[in-house]
Amino acid sequence: MELTFEPLKNDLLLRAARGQTVERPPMWVMRQAGRYLPEYHEAKGSRDFFECCRDPEVASTLTLQPVERYEGLLDAAIIFSDILVIPQAMGMVVEMVDKKGPHFPSPLKSPEDEQYTKVLERETNVADELDYVYKAITLTRKKLAGRVPLIGFCGAPWTLFCYMVEGGGTKLFAQSKTWIYRHPEETKKLLLKLADICVDHLALQVKAGAQQVMVFDSWAGELGPSAFRKFSEPYLARIAEKLPEKLQSLGIDRVPMTVFPKGAWHALDSVCNLGYDVVGLDWLQNSADAVRIRGSRNVAFQGNADPGILYGTKEAITEAVEEMVKGFWVGNKGWIANLGHGITPGVNPDNLKHFFEEIHRLTKQ
Repeated sequence: MELTFEPLKNDLLLRAARGQTVERPPMWVMRQAGRYLPEYHEAKGSRDFFECCRDPEVASTLTLQPVERYEGLLDAAIIFSDILVIPQAMGMVVEMVDKKGPHFPSPLKSPEDEQYTKVLERETNVADELDYVYKAITLTRKKLAGRVPLIGFCGAPWTLFCYMVEGGGTKLFAQSKTWIYRHPEETKKLLLKLADICVDHLALQVKAGAQQVMVFDSWAGELGPSAFRKFSEPYLARIAEKLPEKLQSLGIDRVPMTVFPKGAWHALDSVCNLGYDVVGLDWLQNSADAVRIRGSRNVAFQGNADPGILYGTKEAITEAVEEMVKGFWVGNKGWIANLGHGITPGVNPDNLKHFFEEIHRLTKQ
């Protein structure tokens, strides 16, 4: 049975993502519901992070908190979930360790690792394994009641692969580099499997009510230009190609798609040709240069203030917004205002409010 929801009252994000001329740039931020909000910690209580993800009521509450706190300033909600639900669905154990982050007790050590074969050969049924994500999306869409669109997401194959072989966050990426330079073909097999699971996961999020989707390649910047072309880009392209086909097979209209290859500034030109409607930019990319590289292609940019500005003064925040507006806001189209990565811990929520208000003020007609 097809789900029905209240009509969308604010479709600014979707129009901007499709390259249409809009009255002002839409805005939202990454890690929108999270550590910086006091109400997040109240709602989370004693549950661990993944418990919150697996409880649709809690996940929907956390998703809505920033929309309610910054009412009238935010143009989207992003579902409270995590990129590492995909490795979990593939049978790997992932824990969230307090003050440390995600941890895989048994990462993939090599292609000879028995677990590698199991993960590769396992029939991953995301509809069953990740049903809690889809329930949370449907519940959140109902609670949003058309206020703003809801974004679904997944991790990119390369980034998921890094976590699966490193066992968590890392500065060296020694295991990831060992895999790609010693076992390139086995790496590519796993990346292809991950890409196809990403397609299934995104399609079911759209079916559940997500109105836009985003692919986070958080570790793209750890690859040089040649390695990025081999181990990230083909799998990002596959998701962009296969997702609309998958949605069509389910009788669902295509939704706008965003890709965020953090740190891969060198690949911006080719990333604009991957088939995504929106390309997310981090703060290492100069806005005017990005617009010049894009040229006449109908691709919107999303970003790209340094999240660290939110630790600064209101004057510093205004200066950063002015720079973004000057670089990106050309011809009233092609830009979704955002940070260049997720909000960092300890940020004053009022500073984020000022960030939003300044974007409104400086782009007012």
